[in-house]
Amino acid sequence: MSDVDLSQLRALAAVVDEGSFDAAAAALHLTPSAVSQRIKALEQSAGRVLVRRTKPTEATEAGHAYLRLARQVQALVQDVRLEVDPTEQRPPTIPLAINGDSLATWVLPALASLAGTAYFDVRREDEGRTAELLRSGTVMAAITSDAAPVQGCRSTRLGTMRYRPMATPDFVAEWFGDGVDVATLSRAPVVVFDRNDDLQDAYLRQRSRRRLAPPRHHVPASSQFAEAIALGLGWGMLPKEQYEERERGGLLVDLDPGGHVDVTLHWQQWALQTPALEATARAIKEAAAEHLT
Repeated sequence: MSDVDLSQLRALAAVVDEGSFDAAAAALHLTPSAVSQRIKALEQSAGRVLVRRTKPTEATEAGHAYLRLARQVQALVQDVRLEVDPTEQRPPTIPLAINGDSLATWVLPALASLAGTAYFDVRREDEGRTAELLRSGTVMAAITSDAAPVQGCRSTRLGTMRYRPMATPDFVAEWFGDGVDVATLSRAPVVVFDRNDDLQDAYLRQRSRRRLAPPRHHVPASSQFAEAIALGLGWGMLPKEQYEERERGGLLVDLDPGGHVDVTLHWQQWALQTPALEATARAIKEAAAEHLT
């Protein structure tokens, strides 16, 4: 592999971010032909295809590695420019992947503490899938349930979010008047976040040795998910921050005291160190120490 050209890396990031060669050209103030030539030159240097010419354009597996390099170089250049002349440079943008429940409960105050020193491009994704955004080079850091560090990253355990099966008292009286067992769990409606949400099924697997398939409501927004449960739409797994106040007010009850699902979260970030990324890591870890077990 020959030396990597920085303008080619910028073109790669733009093509992936903007979704097409034309849009990348507009973002870089170049012609589409110039962008195409830079991508072709980078692919010749790498000896493999880096971009799928689809709509939208996507990085190939090899392209993900180069995309990650492009983002790292961009972060380093921005960091150096900020150090040399802080008055002429905007604070860096830190792309992050964060699971919905963390985002809705304890993460935003941590990020808000860094307002003015960094901008954040937050991607909401299930904790079991956030690491994929790290692998692809889309984000610099992620809150994930994957303990094993992604290549080129380091991993730190944050703590555990405990989820309990919650429902309204009326819902419990209607569907679980005879107790919580396989039969009642098979019939009672359940609220799930989206098709990737496994928390409710993880609890059901704890309660039964066979697969249970109760009727489901899909509510793909964390705060609305909790609200749907509080309105009696079904039962669902909630973290303490989303049920504690309602439980104290008698609006929600634990339908199966003692039953719970624990999700251990990890902070993974690029091994590359920049002041903004390190400050973000510290803020997240401090907040996790306060909110997670």
